[in-house]
Amino acid sequence: MLEDDPLRGKEVAFLSWRDTRNPEGGGAERYLETIAAGLVARGARVTVFCAAHAAAPPEEVVDGVRFVRRGTKLSVYLEGMRALRRGDLGDPDVVVDVQNGLPFFTRLVTRKPVVVLVHHVHREQWPVVYPGLTGRVGWFIERRVAPLLYRRSQYVAVSRATRRELVDLGVRGPRVAVVHNGTDPVVPVAGGESATPLVAVVGRLVPHKRVEHAIDAVLDLRATYPDLVLEVVGSGWWEARLREHAASRGADDAVVFRGHLDEAAKHEVYERAWVLALPSLKEGWGLVVGEAGMHGTPTVAYREAGGTQESVVEEVSGVLVDDPDGFTAALGALLGDPEERARLGRGARVTSHAFTWEHAQESFAQVVRAALAGRRVDAAD
Repeated sequence: MLEDDPLRGKEVAFLSWRDTRNPEGGGAERYLETIAAGLVARGARVTVFCAAHAAAPPEEVVDGVRFVRRGTKLSVYLEGMRALRRGDLGDPDVVVDVQNGLPFFTRLVTRKPVVVLVHHVHREQWPVVYPGLTGRVGWFIERRVAPLLYRRSQYVAVSRATRRELVDLGVRGPRVAVVHNGTDPVVPVAGGESATPLVAVVGRLVPHKRVEHAIDAVLDLRATYPDLVLEVVGSGWWEARLREHAASRGADDAVVFRGHLDEAAKHEVYERAWVLALPSLKEGWGLVVGEAGMHGTPTVAYREAGGTQESVVEEVSGVLVDDPDGFTAALGALLGDPEERARLGRGARVTSHAFTWEHAQESFAQVVRAALAGRRVDAAD
């Protein structure tokens, strides 16, 4: 930590829907907390406000970051505005509003600099997760209200794809910085690639992750690879529907739901898998791509997901496809071509080392320093 760093002694408040201890937490929350830790290391005092849940106390300090948890996954927005206005989050010099579809409307309750952190635009997700009026209202707020409310605020996007989407929504001017995700250090595990074909899906089990596409692809490919297995790692409220879908297709032992695993067990799956399947409708980045890449496991993902266009280097560390037929075909091609799989695996390993959390932390810190100085940043990571 530099004694003359402008961040030293400054207060930064993050307002986020969830934290990593939340059962529904995922890559976005991992990003937030790693960035927060980077600011603490540079001398800032950091508070993270998020929804309350049974897995953590209402308030605690973890690795120098203060957590304040209040409200449900919907009331957290109103509770966040109240907490910021009343001073429950201290007297932040900079506020980071994490817009996960909906912003926290912090611009209405503070005159301090606000940085809006966006992982991806939810255009496609709203009708899937919240069909009907709720989804239409949510999309209206994200598409129309938020760009107007934060028209003078600094934005941070985690990929160039998200940056382009924000520009399309009307976030104009030189004020959208791109700060990519990093990749955690590899968790050493033994065993190597599975002796029989194995495809893995890792992530939260929610509708927009479209795990059904991976299930369908693997079951279709079983005609060619009778011993092919899909291991689904993760948990979520959509799991029962996924199990029903697998059963309706007669999956039997072809699809194994592993549930939530600790880090060592999760990385054992990455190590054994021949291919990582990432059929998500939308990804701001896709942390699982880098995690699998650390083990030399290439990824098949949808191009339309956005952030995958950067986390997956096409035909170098994985394959990007445009539709379910292409998804199935790409998985089948890699399962049947060990040389190509090994080549992409080598590329995946190299690519995974190209993005570090240290670089991401410093890039985000530069954005916060600029906000403190009254400047805005417009730059790619």
